[in-house]
Amino acid sequence: MWKRAGVSLAAAAVVVGVAGCQDGDEGGKKAAGSSQSAVQSQGEITKVIQAAYKKTSDAKSAKVRMTITMPGGMEGGGTMEMSGVQGWDPGLLDVTMKGSMLSGGGPDAPSQVRMVMVDEAMYMEMGAKQAAEMDGKRWMKLDLKAAAEASGDKELQKQMTGSLENVNQDPAQQLALLLGSPSIKHLGAEKVDGVEAQHYKGTLSFEEMLDANRSFDALSAEEREKLVANVKKAGIKGYDTEVWVNEDQYPVKMVVGIKMPQGTMNMTANYSDYGAAATVQAPPAKDTFDLFEMLKQLEGAGAEGGAGLGG
Repeated sequence: MWKRAGVSLAAAAVVVGVAGCQDGDEGGKKAAGSSQSAVQSQGEITKVIQAAYKKTSDAKSAKVRMTITMPGGMEGGGTMEMSGVQGWDPGLLDVTMKGSMLSGGGPDAPSQVRMVMVDEAMYMEMGAKQAAEMDGKRWMKLDLKAAAEASGDKELQKQMTGSLENVNQDPAQQLALLLGSPSIKHLGAEKVDGVEAQHYKGTLSFEEMLDANRSFDALSAEEREKLVANVKKAGIKGYDTEVWVNEDQYPVKMVVGIKMPQGTMNMTANYSDYGAAATVQAPPAKDTFDLFEMLKQLEGAGAEGGAGLGG
């Protein structure tokens, strides 16, 4: 059971640590600025991306379909696919994940896992075998904020706050990161799923990503220096982001690649129905067990057992 939980947590970490790409599903429209066949100036590029940021930010939700590919040389390498709905401001998520990355849990690993995020807590639906082992409770709750607060560890609380903000990463925030790239370029007009769009590409070093990503603002100078050193030690070289924007000023495609020594981790996603109401509810309490509460109870039982043995 714990092994399967670990696989799901790893999958969740991949999903929430990076952002995806989008394919609008309305056809027959012209690209943003498609009347300009020439490559756009830096001022025109900034104007288009800023407009896309505003429209996407105001939309607050969308349907999402995403594919993440990890290099084969990495532990947990493989492919993860997810589809469902995402909301931002407030952060909401209800997606189903499947793919070879889940098979790391062994022969009993579920073929797919549903993940829900609402009210700053994440829930994993672990499947029928999990429910049988947990008195019919098939949902595992991960309340990261509550666990951090209960720990009394200030540094852990900062890390959990950053994790929750990364969970809430939305397409608009990814466009904001792209605006922080000094190398952003306009590559011309292309069709994406039958939709005309303008294609842009930018690269960010890890340091530039830190500067642009608000979720790292809580880090002290010492913590930031340590994080950068660890990332460099891991061999992460930078981030490539590509985006296609249509005439409605919505991103219709975005591709993110993270360069690592083992290869490049790529994420591709499709978003549609911008602005549609995203209704996400927590699973019923009777079907849910709290992972951190369970760990606390096990720790308490272990301490009592140790005291008994000592007496």
